[in-house]
Amino acid sequence: MTAAIIITVIIIFIWWNTCLPFYKDRNKEKLASDESKCFSPECRSIILENDRREAVLMIHGYPTTPHMYAYSASKLSDAGYDVFVPLIPTFGADPAEFMNTDFTQWFSFIDEYYTGLRKRYDKVYVIGTSMGGAMTLKLAEKYSSTSLAMDKIVSISAPVCYNALLRYGIVTNPAAYIARTIGLFRKTIGLGIVNGRPDGEDGNEEWLGYSGTVINHGLSLWKAFNRIGKDLSDIKVPMFVMHDRGDRTVPFRNIRIIEKHCRDHIVCAREVEMDRHYKHSHHALLMYHSVQKGYTDEITEFLKGGDE
Repeated sequence: MTAAIIITVIIIFIWWNTCLPFYKDRNKEKLASDESKCFSPECRSIILENDRREAVLMIHGYPTTPHMYAYSASKLSDAGYDVFVPLIPTFGADPAEFMNTDFTQWFSFIDEYYTGLRKRYDKVYVIGTSMGGAMTLKLAEKYSSTSLAMDKIVSISAPVCYNALLRYGIVTNPAAYIARTIGLFRKTIGLGIVNGRPDGEDGNEEWLGYSGTVINHGLSLWKAFNRIGKDLSDIKVPMFVMHDRGDRTVPFRNIRIIEKHCRDHIVCAREVEMDRHYKHSHHALLMYHSVQKGYTDEITEFLKGGDE
């Protein structure tokens, strides 16, 4: 009897932590943008408007800021686009404020920002990296085959599956398997501001965001990414997808899931591999000096080219 109880408890523990039953983002209030709270001026939105008829929306990743796109935003502006890289509210702000928001709120902000651009411009393209890449896919899932559909999307290093060892062989973070239980006792682990990385290289020294872990954010992202992965077949717009084989943040196998479900609409799938001597994560690809020009040129060519 005792053994049966122990086994039952273990099964419930695993189910509770890995399937996230009954989990929902709790925060519903709309986020207001207040960039005066940024810990650095370089965290703020990048807006490059020149009264063009075509716009590019670039969505930053987690837990970073628009600065990751500083080079590419400038080059896309030079190429003839109005460029918008909004700071998602609470990113770049005090960690105490940032930790009390979640994916549902962040995406709602980006969704409203996107629809505003879609109504203003003849053509709108969306580019995202990491969480921003997942949001890009989610926007395409939502608006494909509607009057608000974007013209093309670029998804870089996007997670569409968090932990799915048996199904896809993907484990983004092994500790996430007990995160829900840990979250009952503490909200964060080592949360702090990162205002540049003096020991970084190849552009990674310019990274702005947060260190440490926000337990609820991990659960929120896990749930969101899995939902995005299940809805990939809803995307009906031309796509450019890119992922580095050596990505240490989001497992490379994520691009294979995207390719499988979106193959009829992927115009270009770039499975790249940076020089392994770089110590950074090979993840925020448009930030790295050694490759950002070449990758930005490829993306610009895709945006300006045909759909095939």
